[in-house]
Amino acid sequence: MESLWEQNWEQPEFPAQDGDKNTDVLIIGGGMAGILCAYQLHRAGVPYVLAEAETICSGITKNTTAKITSQHGLIYDKLISRFGLERAKQYLAANEAALQTYRELCRKIDCGFEEKAAYTYSLDDRRKIERELEALERLGFPAELVDKLPLPFPVAGAVRFPNQAQFHPLKFISGIAKSLHIYEHTRVRELLGTTAVTNHGRICAKKIIVTTHFPFLNKHGSYFLKLYQHRSYVIALQRAPDVDGMYLDEAQTGMSFRNHKNLLLVGGGGHRTGKQGGGWRELREFARRHYPQAEEQYHWATQDCMSLDGVPYIGPYSASTTDLYVATGFNKWGMTTSMASAMILSDLVQGKENPYEEVFSPSRSILHPQLAVNGFESVVSLLTPTTKRCPHLGCALNWNPMEHTWDCPCHGSRFTEGGKLIDNPATGNLKK
Repeated sequence: MESLWEQNWEQPEFPAQDGDKNTDVLIIGGGMAGILCAYQLHRAGVPYVLAEAETICSGITKNTTAKITSQHGLIYDKLISRFGLERAKQYLAANEAALQTYRELCRKIDCGFEEKAAYTYSLDDRRKIERELEALERLGFPAELVDKLPLPFPVAGAVRFPNQAQFHPLKFISGIAKSLHIYEHTRVRELLGTTAVTNHGRICAKKIIVTTHFPFLNKHGSYFLKLYQHRSYVIALQRAPDVDGMYLDEAQTGMSFRNHKNLLLVGGGGHRTGKQGGGWRELREFARRHYPQAEEQYHWATQDCMSLDGVPYIGPYSASTTDLYVATGFNKWGMTTSMASAMILSDLVQGKENPYEEVFSPSRSILHPQLAVNGFESVVSLLTPTTKRCPHLGCALNWNPMEHTWDCPCHGSRFTEGGKLIDNPATGNLKK
């Protein structure tokens, strides 16, 4: 099961670490966020290395739907209610700046960058759409109300963001990564202050950035309470319509649509990792009903770290740590947020202030309803009797019959049928 993006890219190769190293900044994790952090530091002339346990973009990045947008569902009405107008402006400005940076970089990279409008629709609640538009008007953003979409079902309304973008993420990575200081097959096993113990020696750094999707250090930051993972699915259809834009249901279990060349990418079927959901079956049934002439070319799945309040955690790892930074909780918007993370963290590790850091602070309040849900799931799983336990924090694993994997409902670690680690935060295979 490989994504569309993996089929047609020239994957750059990097050596493994060879002996002990010293650097100013160590970046742990070679997905989009880590590579963009490395790129920003490289441009700034800051000594750094990036350590990736496998090969770059072998985790979540390769499974994205690759939308670059400031429209993250119906988020701005919620942001104003939770954090106030100024923080909502910070969030919007950070993502617009990230989009603009991609726009500039992609002028020199053959990665299928296309400007498209983005739409968030509601099937049955026009008032939600109207409230979001009112919020965006307060923020000074030129969003529009749309009543009809080129999708095979009616909507109550949609919010249209002009001048957003989509691209081929792995071709973009090929274009920016070749000159970067990257070690592949270099797994960080332990941190001793700002010294990383790897499978090839030690890397001594002044500062460390953790971009491992789900942070792997449990004793700081309480990320095991602040995050859960959500799994979703994609099919790529030939002989399906060109919808000329990017479309997303405001409901978390709804569907998304975008084209790539002659293919229509349909996403959805989502569920909390370790639980049951519609998966590819739901998407294929939808395609049979609405696009009977279409033919499936590719299918894949991904998962996303979901924060308590809908805003990523970008900044100091915790209030009790120094010289340690994190980027996580991207809430399904990993492409834009990866760039925002790189902009923020490259400033912070150089001792500079960043205009967007406050809204993304990992030390903000965790008192949100999702905290109780995450805690309940953990307690239930810890008390469930089973022989298959996640090595991360001991939660009971559930069998995923659709993908033939063992999945953790607490924090989203996944393992093959034979027990090999697929997705973190676990750092090792299942014990036999």
